[in-house]
Order: sequence, then C-alpha cells, then structure tokens
Amino acid sequence: MGSFFGEVQEAPPIEVFCLSDAFQLDKDANKVNLTVGAYRSNENKPWVLPCVRSVERSMAATDELNKEYLPITGLESMCTRGLKLILGENNPLIADKKADSCQALGGTGAVFLALQFLHNSCKCTTAYISHPTWPNHKGIAEFTGLKVKEYRYWDPVHHNVDFDGMLRDISDAPERAIIILHACAHNPTGMDLSREQWEKVAALIKVCSRELYLPPQIRSCVLRSQFSGATTITID
Repeated sequence: MGSFFGEVQEAPPIEVFCLSDAFQLDKDANKVNLTVGAYRSNENKPWVLPCVRSVERSMAATDELNKEYLPITGLESMCTRGLKLILGENNPLIADKKADSCQALGGTGAVFLALQFLHNSCKCTTAYISHPTWPNHKGIAEFTGLKVKEYRYWDPVHHNVDFDGMLRDISDAPERAIIILHACAHNPTGMDLSREQWEKVAALIKVCSRELYLPPQIRSCVLRSQFSGATTITID
C-alpha cells in the first residue's frame, strides 16, 4: 500500500530564495545580496532597526498587551492607527465610517484576504496584475478563483514606466475587475508612479466605475503598501 501522501507533487522552487541560497554559497568577499528586501549589516548579518528593538522592549514590559486572543479583525489600536496612517488623520471617509481595516498575515496575506473578500462577497471575477509583478500575486489570485490578466507597467525599451499603456489597459478592464497596484517600491522594477500619475490612475478608475453605472468597489483596487518609508523618508 502506497503512502497517503504519495501523490503530492513537489512545489516549484522560488527563484528569489534560490538566488539567496546561491549568495550564501558564494565565497566572493565583495558580494552584495539584492534578492531579499531585508536590512543587513556590513558583515552581511541581519540588522534590526534600533527603534524596532526599543519598541519591542516596551511591548514586552507593558501590561496593556497580553497573549489573549485578539478580536477576529485583529488588534483594534493597530487597525485604527494604520487606517489613519494610510488615508490621513482627518480623512472624511474615516469620519463618515466609510472606511475600515483589519489585521492580516503580512503583505501577501493582506492581498490574499482582500482578493478573497472581493471575489466571494463582491462577486469580482478578474484580477489585473502589473507586468511584471511579484509572482505570488498571480498565484494567490488564481487560488481564490479569479481570472488573472496583466496591465502594462515596465517599458523595457525606455527603462521606465509605460504609463500610457498602463492607463489604456486599466481603462479596458471589464466589469467587476480588481486592479492590484503597488503603492511604492514596485516589485520587481523599483519604479514608482509620481503623485500626478497616481492622481490620473485614481481619476481613471473612478470615471470607469461611474460610466458603467456601478458602485466604485466593482472596479476595485488592491493597494500593496508594504515598503512605505523605504523608498522615501515620508509616508506620502
């Protein structure tokens, strides 16, 4: 009798971790690892920001935090402050209770949760990812049952964002489409939109929704904002 797990197939290797392993095996003293988004010391050791160390010590010492189960939506204080950080302290959407937040398992986990909600509860059918993008986005979108399409982003000829192509592809997106956007530190190109370009993208999605006589969430956006503050010193 064969093993119960005998038919399980090995998952394909993840390129970024294969490159990281190859880096560890390389003996070149001048090597630099650009594969993983993490801080390293000059000795290539993991480096934690001093402010993070300080906060962790404070969290361990306070009685306000404990090991009890959190509410289903996560730590309320973190969710509330996170929402204000992203949308702005005085954003009318918050005051009018038209915006909400919940805790998720990391950046990819947050994208997955959003896609699952939009697919199951809002009946969205298609997810648009940038070309190129972080490969996990395609996998988790397909896993939720969404059809995956791409919008143009990187222009390999001019080595810049193909903004006109991006706008055309977004404007051609069908009803009940989700547009996955990288708020900053676009993965893997590192090329971000300017404030003016972001305003044009937001206006386009809003106009498309209005012309289709649909509520805005039908042509929805999932904003991945994992590296805020890493590319610039301000959250803006």
